[in-house]
Amino acid sequence: MSSTATVARRELVALRRDRLLVVLLGFLAAVTLVSVIVGAAAFRAQLEAYQLYVQQLEQSGSSTRAAAPRLFPLQLLRGSVEYVEILGALFAIVLGYGAVATEKYRGTLPLLLSRPVGRFALPLGKLAGIAGIWLAVVVALTVLWTAAIVGIGSASLGPADLGRILIVGAFSWLYLVFWSALAVALTAVTSRLSLGLILAIVIWLTFVLIIPQLGDTMDPDNQVPGGLFKALEIDSSSEAAVIAHFATFEELRNFLESASPTKHFERLAFAFLGIDDDFNQKPIGVVWSGIWGYAVAIAAAGVAAVAAAALVTTRSNLQRTRS
Repeated sequence: MSSTATVARRELVALRRDRLLVVLLGFLAAVTLVSVIVGAAAFRAQLEAYQLYVQQLEQSGSSTRAAAPRLFPLQLLRGSVEYVEILGALFAIVLGYGAVATEKYRGTLPLLLSRPVGRFALPLGKLAGIAGIWLAVVVALTVLWTAAIVGIGSASLGPADLGRILIVGAFSWLYLVFWSALAVALTAVTSRLSLGLILAIVIWLTFVLIIPQLGDTMDPDNQVPGGLFKALEIDSSSEAAVIAHFATFEELRNFLESASPTKHFERLAFAFLGIDDDFNQKPIGVVWSGIWGYAVAIAAAGVAAVAAAALVTTRSNLQRTRS
């Protein structure tokens, strides 16, 4: 067995015994399940209100009716995606930080480095172990999402719907591995363990919370329920003409959002799940042609983070005195 595989197996065993990890992942699963329950309850409330509205119309003798609310099952996963992109990223940082910090705190690092391990065996082995844990977590989440939609949402899913869930699950895995690899790199390159964790959390705050929120706030269509242009009864052609007058502002907003891996993941997931109205009920091929750039960005970020972790997790960096 190669040294990389040995380190990966050792990391998997250690992570399986980590009670904090079990608690964190259990909490993530619980909140994603609750989000589906809330979404299903909200739709049932809309449906009951519509049925009451129809009954009142029939009693009044009116034949005019509004369109009935429609349930698009995959849209029930909106809250689950948001929890993965926010809480999942934070948990991934904790996991990546712990992979390096635990070795130093327990004093096992000198023993580990005394073994004949290759230059990249330690970082790649640890990242492989973390990636294996995240793969198991994502598989469990996709099963949970599917079961929740069918059992709680009382909806049926076709092969295309299952394919969309699997695609979102695959990119969830890439997204979580990115944050863990970033945390490994920062923890290894800094002389103080606490500084590495602080830097990782600052980056998380910036790219997960601050930049996406700035982009959403700068979008005037997000400031009114249902959309500003719909509220003002402005059609699509007129909407484009209005936006054209604010081209520089729109470019700045798009630049801010494009700087965030979290926003890339969110846009991709929302497109495949039909949460984005522009892609709702569209074939997977059509959705992919519209958002493939986000997929490339997520994959590139993951590869870059893993490469950075492999390059900076050296013996000299790891053997620095910790505080």
